[in-house]
Amino acid sequence: MKHIFIAIAAIIVTCVTANANNFSIFKGVLGGKVTDSKTGKPVADATIYITDLKTGTASDKDGNFILKNIPEGNHLFEVSHIGYTTIIENIIITTDTKRDFLIAEAVTENNAVVVTGVTGATQLKKVPFAVSVIKKQELFQIPSTNIIDALTKIPGVSALGTGPAISKPVIRGLGYNRVLTINDGVRQEGQQWGDEHGIEVDEASVNKIELLKGPASLIYGSDAMAGVVNIISNVPVPANTIKANISSNYQSNNRLSSLNANIGGNKNGFNWNLYSSNRAAADYKNKYDGYVYNSKFKETNAGGYAGYNGNWGYSHLLVSSFDLKAGLVEGERDTDGSFIKPVAGGGDTKATDADFKSTTPQIPHQRIRHFKIATDNSIKTGKGRLTFNIGFQRNQREEFGNIDDPEERELYFDLKTITYAAQYHFAEKKGWKSSIGINGMQQSNSNKGEEQLIPDYSLFDFGTYIYTQKTFAKLTLSGGLRFDSRRIDAKDLLDGSSVKGNGFKKSFSNASGSVGMAWQAIDKLNIKLNAARGYRAPSLPELASNGAHEGSNRYEYGDNNLKNETSLQFDGGFDFNTEHVSVGLSSYYNSFNNFIFYSKLEAAGGGDSLIDVNGDFLQAFKFGQRKAALAGFETRLDIHPHPIDWLHFENSFSFVSGKFAAAIEGSKNIPFIPAPKLLSELRGNFNHLNKAIHDFYVLLQLDNTFAQNNIFTAYNTETKTPGYTLLNFGIGANFVNKNKQPVLNVSAGVQNITDVAYQNHLSRLKYNAENLATGRTGVFNMGRNFTLKVNVPLSFTMIK
Repeated sequence: MKHIFIAIAAIIVTCVTANANNFSIFKGVLGGKVTDSKTGKPVADATIYITDLKTGTASDKDGNFILKNIPEGNHLFEVSHIGYTTIIENIIITTDTKRDFLIAEAVTENNAVVVTGVTGATQLKKVPFAVSVIKKQELFQIPSTNIIDALTKIPGVSALGTGPAISKPVIRGLGYNRVLTINDGVRQEGQQWGDEHGIEVDEASVNKIELLKGPASLIYGSDAMAGVVNIISNVPVPANTIKANISSNYQSNNRLSSLNANIGGNKNGFNWNLYSSNRAAADYKNKYDGYVYNSKFKETNAGGYAGYNGNWGYSHLLVSSFDLKAGLVEGERDTDGSFIKPVAGGGDTKATDADFKSTTPQIPHQRIRHFKIATDNSIKTGKGRLTFNIGFQRNQREEFGNIDDPEERELYFDLKTITYAAQYHFAEKKGWKSSIGINGMQQSNSNKGEEQLIPDYSLFDFGTYIYTQKTFAKLTLSGGLRFDSRRIDAKDLLDGSSVKGNGFKKSFSNASGSVGMAWQAIDKLNIKLNAARGYRAPSLPELASNGAHEGSNRYEYGDNNLKNETSLQFDGGFDFNTEHVSVGLSSYYNSFNNFIFYSKLEAAGGGDSLIDVNGDFLQAFKFGQRKAALAGFETRLDIHPHPIDWLHFENSFSFVSGKFAAAIEGSKNIPFIPAPKLLSELRGNFNHLNKAIHDFYVLLQLDNTFAQNNIFTAYNTETKTPGYTLLNFGIGANFVNKNKQPVLNVSAGVQNITDVAYQNHLSRLKYNAENLATGRTGVFNMGRNFTLKVNVPLSFTMIK
């Protein structure tokens, strides 16, 4: 690790020294005006942004803008405004460059600038794989219980849930360590291997999410087999401004309330942002279970960044703190069907109305703290550019399950991670854009609780890659190669002073790569094809777990003989857009060697294998490997008949099937594959309802989730799930002042209007204890839920 940091430091010093004389010589300027293409009127508050340089500005009330200190060269600009179609354009910057922009009211938004899965900012139409972009305004409008549930609007994306506080992304049937989360350029390392571990990011701070579907091991290495969720929180505000927001969210079902605030500034290149948020919720309810005992949670977050942007590049320091306390739903009930809670000294009693309405988690519960500090940098080096980041994260997860000693930590994982990444971007030449890079991490985990589920361990990970992209007139080809190496040193797994699992050392290595094309066949038709090899080293729980997992009601056994999990995915698709209709299709086939999964263990005499843990009998599960394949498709249809451009009838359908190459106890189905889903939304968008109300929308959504009968039946691991249909509603608008500046954003909605009692196939609460009074197994999802979001934006212009 020292050698890598020394090498990175040497590269940085060399580049800085070589270019020190150039830092103050060139100061490129872009100026111009943003105008409505239909009315000819100026557009105020349009954002002009250079993603690679993390710098931008906004148009004034007359539509004029000026952006200074731009390095010489060819830069990708994104010009955007709510309600207008985004303009993406490469502009060669000289000393003083002028460019005016005509923007049109948006009918559909089918283009953006993305950074996920590529080594630099790239037009969405030119990447060969499926990437979806959701911006802050859209997240504000989507009725959802948490940010991962909001992402399930994207076709092919599902959520594995353990109550409202914990949701994990599942992309095309794959989740856990196969989905990589990136937050502000830094790989997020928490306890992503477990059912009850979320992404540990403050959702109120999110400005934009890019979600890549398919293997992304070329750029990110191990774990990005299913895709990447790239969460972008810290974005500099326009130059010479201070912007702030105060927002709140209320949800009726579980009495969730939140208060969030952020403020950012940008003056003479120095830019910064600070944010803070608090959320609390009581127990949620549905018509079958009533209030679900101990589904409550509390969350407190803070963070921000500070840095400097100059004509030489930028350097930012980022800090964040996440703190979640969440109850663990066991689903235990008495013979009358009432939820019960443990009492000190032994035994149990019925949960009371006061218990349900409290927002303080009770026994058992967990606390998850995640602290991160990182530096994010980009330095111009001649005609090229060097980007690098180094981050430190500490993730602490504690489980509390002893009613006689509520402060006793049954499990306490203390995970410390140092991540590093560096890329050199060669100057674009004759349509070629190429980069070389390294990234990886050093990680250590310590057990500080009464019990151990996984051993203490240390891990070192290193990868290097080369990526290139060639653009012809309407065709973009891209691809690259990568090599990874990972070393793991696991200590003895202890039960008190006894050894219940011997320590071991393992090494994993892999070569991966991808190749693809994006072809703008005609102006209205974009075609994409891609082939990629994915790679994942087994996680520590898969290799070495041996213990009770309170949050998932399981006893888990690992296998330290597991091998690398590798895959080869072929995917392709097209997008066709006209003034009346937009159609898209994406299909894929993903073949796995050594696919890792867990299944129940069968007792010697038949039936489930049960482990007695302090008087509680937990079902035993063990990790194994098989050859497998997943295949599926996602399709979308948006009807927006001209000239009724405000009306949209949006439909999407997603389907995935997973099969083992050979049957296991008569079953070939991969466990826990999402059910097919048809999402239909009738929506009206009115960019200017009147002088005071802009960006008004109203929607009615039908969420049709089909039955999942293709289950893994071996050892009774999985059960069938019936289909269901949810009806949702949303309405909202931005209120503006006489200068057309927003002064209030409001979004309201109702989820599950008809109060359907349902269980999502990926809900872990589906496998909780049987309700003896009704004969129903497990706990059901949330019932009807009214939501209200309010945001007050503030903006101040500083003297230039």
